Amino acid sequence: MDAYRRIADRIAADIAAGRLRPGDRLPPQRRFARRHGIAVSTAERAYGELVRRGLVVGEVGRGTFVRAAPAGPAGLALTEAATAAPVNLELNYPSAPGQPELLAPALAPLLRPDVLAEALLPAPAAGTAPAREAVSGLLATPGWRPDPDQVLFTGNARQAIAAALASLVRPGGRVGVEELTYPLVKEIATRLAIRLVPLATDERGLRPESVTAAHRTAPLSALYVQPTLHNPTSVTSDGARRRQLADTVTSLHIPVVEDRIWSFLADADDPLAAYAPDLTHVVDGLSKRVAPGLTAGFLVVPPHRAGAVADAVRSGGWSAGRFALEAGVRWIQDGTVARLVAAKRKDAAHRQRLLADHLDGFRIRSDPRALYAWWSLPTPWRADTFTAAAASHGISLTPGPAFAVSPTHTPNTIRIGLASTPVPDLEHALDTLAAIAREG
Repeated sequence: MDAYRRIADRIAADIAAGRLRPGDRLPPQRRFARRHGIAVSTAERAYGELVRRGLVVGEVGRGTFVRAAPAGPAGLALTEAATAAPVNLELNYPSAPGQPELLAPALAPLLRPDVLAEALLPAPAAGTAPAREAVSGLLATPGWRPDPDQVLFTGNARQAIAAALASLVRPGGRVGVEELTYPLVKEIATRLAIRLVPLATDERGLRPESVTAAHRTAPLSALYVQPTLHNPTSVTSDGARRRQLADTVTSLHIPVVEDRIWSFLADADDPLAAYAPDLTHVVDGLSKRVAPGLTAGFLVVPPHRAGAVADAVRSGGWSAGRFALEAGVRWIQDGTVARLVAAKRKDAAHRQRLLADHLDGFRIRSDPRALYAWWSLPTPWRADTFTAAAASHGISLTPGPAFAVSPTHTPNTIRIGLASTPVPDLEHALDTLAAIAREG
């Protein structure tokens, strides 16, 4: 057995025996290596193995902390062992009752040999004419309807974000983002070798003056923003703030990538593209509206940008699957997507009421339409130790620092994903989290 695995096994045994408990901090890797007479690279691999096993969690600038430990004596709820099937409040894919039964009829015509042969052909970035028309109608709001010729397709919304940024920003370029942002955007930025610049926000969303200040410091190549049900805070910018932001990016000539993946849960607010159509690239998709396993991402681009973004889609290998595209078009056209959206809005409202009831008295920020919540933890809890304590009870959460763009920003918050867990399990998990928080 490799040396690093033997070391990881010994640390895992200490965790299992309770000698290392949730929230305990492991020594820095260099100190650990010196203490045990091993190479630093071996210590790094041992710590990486513990992270892979889900036993520890690392936080930039803070260290590595124990994430899971076995149960103590039976009896109290706070000492019960984690279940064999943990409650996952990290994933956030909504599902409506009877969803498979709603989706199945539209797939039946695709099984005809002639239709299937067409559906299995490669799909260009521009998709098909019926797909562009269907998506144009799906994304329309009272003050905005995209031109079908401006609609492009990717495998999912994450790929749409990557394609838009790749087409706009050269390696080394600067992209302004809200100071808390979608964690996968940080990964995309790393892969594209671009730098994310955190921008100040308030209760109305991104502050336009922070865009101006950052751009004056060094030019921004683009912005990535979530004006509707921002993930993780669920803040939605009002129309006046959107117009202010549109005026700012127009005067500074900064392109925008607007993520609207959660907008289907909100009222029909107009995107930034309605105010700055020549600069805004709108990202959306079917993963939340329908299901994550068979999906497509959408990109609505300014007219003069269609060719450049389509080239980025092709070169990145981010093209949509034709079968998924054909299925999605049928679900849009026959009203299935509309029915799923209505059901998921109703479910979101119900889960928000449960959240308010079970975590009453705590500092929770959430929109009653959203499927996630932002919890400012009570003293003395930190995000890392609370996440570890929750994991020891079979509940996985996303710590606040995962959303922070600046490595020095370590908010004592967690995001609770409400969408993926059955309601009875969610209620039990919320009660357990409340008990952990009160226990201190």
